[in-house]
Amino acid sequence: MNQLTQALMEELTVEYFTIGPLQIPESVVISWGIMAFLVIGSILLTRNLRVDHISKRQAMLEMVYNLGNSFFENLLGEQGKRYVPYLMTVALYIACSNLIGVFGIKPPTKDLNVTAALALMSIILIEYAGIHARGGVGFLKSLAAPTPVMTPMNILEIAIRPTSLCMRLFGNVLGAFVIMELIKLVVPVFVPAVFSLYFDLFDGLIQTYVFVFLTSLFMKETMGGED
Repeated sequence: MNQLTQALMEELTVEYFTIGPLQIPESVVISWGIMAFLVIGSILLTRNLRVDHISKRQAMLEMVYNLGNSFFENLLGEQGKRYVPYLMTVALYIACSNLIGVFGIKPPTKDLNVTAALALMSIILIEYAGIHARGGVGFLKSLAAPTPVMTPMNILEIAIRPTSLCMRLFGNVLGAFVIMELIKLVVPVFVPAVFSLYFDLFDGLIQTYVFVFLTSLFMKETMGGED
């Protein structure tokens, strides 16, 4: 157990890169790398797009885009279409952050500051979507729904939502690491590699889906999609 505790402490320790007088967290530097990868990849993949006689690459890109776009539009409805690009961007970032562990790089989502920032951005968008859809007065009235007695609970829910998003993502990513370390202690050969593939790939994608799915549901509720 001492070995597990030491490994967990090392994983939770935030390392810093020193650039002159600045100390930049490792998770920020890795996030910059992921963003650069996504930007460069987008530029390379979207070159020479055509209206007709499209290439297999373009056909695949359009299929993936249409799947993602349809998924979010079905959740958010017509009034939520404007927020789909943000949700798809967040999904790509979280997916890359979780999958980067396959290459032996520490995922940024193991840093609580990163998941907290993602949750904060999402909750700001959620409340903005509610104000934009209902108007300022309508949004304030929704805080008193279904009865004024529920107002304190509705206000508290605004703080609970980002906390839930943050801790769920951070907890699941960290939980996968703890399980992997326990498996290594019990069965140190072969088996950990199989489970590592599951946690780094399958579970990482599941956590991406859960984060953007819950964000979309919160947005729909705030915009009045369940009225």
